[in-house]
Amino acid sequence: MRIAEVSRNTLETQISVSINLDGAGVSKFSTGLAFLDHMLDQIARHGMMDISVQAKGDLHIDAHHTVEDIGITLGQAFAKAIGDKKGICRYGHAYVPLDEALSRVVLDLSGRPGLEFGVEFTRARIGDFDVDLIHEFFQGFVNHAQLTLHIDNLRGDNAHHQAETIFKAFGRALRMAVQADARMAGIMPSTKGAL
Repeated sequence: MRIAEVSRNTLETQISVSINLDGAGVSKFSTGLAFLDHMLDQIARHGMMDISVQAKGDLHIDAHHTVEDIGITLGQAFAKAIGDKKGICRYGHAYVPLDEALSRVVLDLSGRPGLEFGVEFTRARIGDFDVDLIHEFFQGFVNHAQLTLHIDNLRGDNAHHQAETIFKAFGRALRMAVQADARMAGIMPSTKGAL
C-alpha cells in the first residue's frame, strides 16, 4: 500500500500529515480552521484516500501560514506515497457540479510543479475563511507534490459551492491519476523514462 507520514515544524506552524493513497476515504483533521477541514474532507472522500492532518499554527496572526504549510506538507506526503510512479495512469480530470456551481480540475503527475488557477470567487470570505488562501493551499501542494494542476471554476454564484466543487474535483482527479493501469504495469508512463 502507498502510505506516507510527514511532519513539518517551523516557528509558525507544527504540522503532521499521514496519507494512504489506497484507502477508503477516511479522514481525521484538526487544523483550527473548520472550513479547511471540510474542504480537506472532500479530497479524502472523493479521492478515496485516507488522510490525517494535525496542525497548530499562528492563527492569532491569520490563517495564511497554516493553510500554506498544510498544502506543503500534504504535497510532500503525497510525493512520498506515490513513489516512482511506475504503472499509474498519471493523468486525472474531473468535472464536479454543486447546485449552480461547476468546476473542472485537470492534472498531470509530471514531476514538474505548475498551477493554473482560474477561479473568481463571488465574495472574499466564506464565513471567516479568506478565499485567497485556497490558491495558497494548492500552490503549496503543487510545489511539493511536483504536479501540473489546472483548476477552473466554470460557473457559480455561491462561494462555498465554488470552493467545494474545486476540492471535490481535485480529489476525483487525484484518484484517477494514481490508479494502477494494468497495461502499464511496471512501466514508467513517460517517454523520458522518469517523472
